[in-house]
Amino acid sequence: MAQNVTPPRGMRDFLPAEKARREHALGVIRGVYAAHGFDEIETPVMEDSSRLHAGLGGDNEKLAFAVMKRGLTPDDLASAAASGDALALADLGLRYDLTVPLARFYATHRAALPPVFRSIQIAPVWRAERPQKGRYRQFVQCDIDVIGDATPLAELELLTATVATLDALGLAGCTIRINDRRILQGILASWGVPDDLRERALITIDKLDKIGVGGVANELAELGAVTADADVATALEGLTSADWHLADGVVPPPAWLDGAAYADLLALRDAMPEAAIEFDPTLVRGMGYYTGTIFEIAHPELGYSLGGGGRYDHMIGRFLGQEVPACGFSIGFERIVDLLEVRDDARPRAVVLVHDGNVPAERLLAIKAELVASGSRVRLERRVKNLRALLDRVTADGFDAFATVNAEANGAASLEFRELTA
Repeated sequence: MAQNVTPPRGMRDFLPAEKARREHALGVIRGVYAAHGFDEIETPVMEDSSRLHAGLGGDNEKLAFAVMKRGLTPDDLASAAASGDALALADLGLRYDLTVPLARFYATHRAALPPVFRSIQIAPVWRAERPQKGRYRQFVQCDIDVIGDATPLAELELLTATVATLDALGLAGCTIRINDRRILQGILASWGVPDDLRERALITIDKLDKIGVGGVANELAELGAVTADADVATALEGLTSADWHLADGVVPPPAWLDGAAYADLLALRDAMPEAAIEFDPTLVRGMGYYTGTIFEIAHPELGYSLGGGGRYDHMIGRFLGQEVPACGFSIGFERIVDLLEVRDDARPRAVVLVHDGNVPAERLLAIKAELVASGSRVRLERRVKNLRALLDRVTADGFDAFATVNAEANGAASLEFRELTA
């Protein structure tokens, strides 16, 4: 019986053409980030289990893949099963995002880093998701972070680099939605939500685009976060239509609006007049570690965000013992890569040299070396009876021209290249 040879659920293989497209996109992202002054780092794929489950990752902590301790005995397994504490069997886990590892990295290497550190992390992460379209158990995140700058300049650097990256990728029509956790706290206070229920209430508000105004209002009431007579639905309707007019001086600002936070958002917008930045007081971002500004990339043709981030000033202090301001932005690589088209002028010329097996190897390699030196991508293929099938295959692999090399041919100049079309 044939064995199942498919990848694990929620994980994928990539054929050469798809891998090439992914690497092209990653190269564009890396190039723009580096041009904006960010430096790339690398962290291990695993972290200590206690660190991954320190209350920093929100619901993602529940999705972390655990790595069992070495040398476990049957008694250890039985004890963990009896207590229901499966994490007692694990001392390591696969990272579920790149922010927690970055906080640990900074705490470890702070003495070797500049006062304001601008980092790039582009790497796979793992979550025990229920696989479905657009959700995978292994996926790539593209993060930039500014650590050590408490001023709005950190947010501006992140936003500027992100907008430039989207432009370089050819993703037109994107909008940056922004909000501030202080504004959200003001909204919850105006509804009378108790302090101990506020994080749970924010999780509910974060579902607004999925369950609608009525669903959010009902869930908040069921949670006991608001009184039965609180007209949350009407308040939510007002929030969803809120815009920058709140600061025009004509309409008095609502009581829930944190003036300082709103002034910071206005300053971000005014500093980037060419960018499409929208204020959305219902924007939450699910991670509980955000402390101030939050932002998210929206696209008019998609019902989900293409990335996001925000300020998380208290996370590094958990590892370092003193507070360090931090802010980050992550592009959802898996969500954008399928939207991209690699322009013909962005690809190196890719040619196939077809030979009949009688051409001396040194001659083939000399021709190939000359073409490679000129900037072409070159592949050697032995001629087969069905030449059309061979050419269709190399075309699918991204090659755009071919030439036949015969044993009697004299010199590379005699090669006649013919174009391949998909």
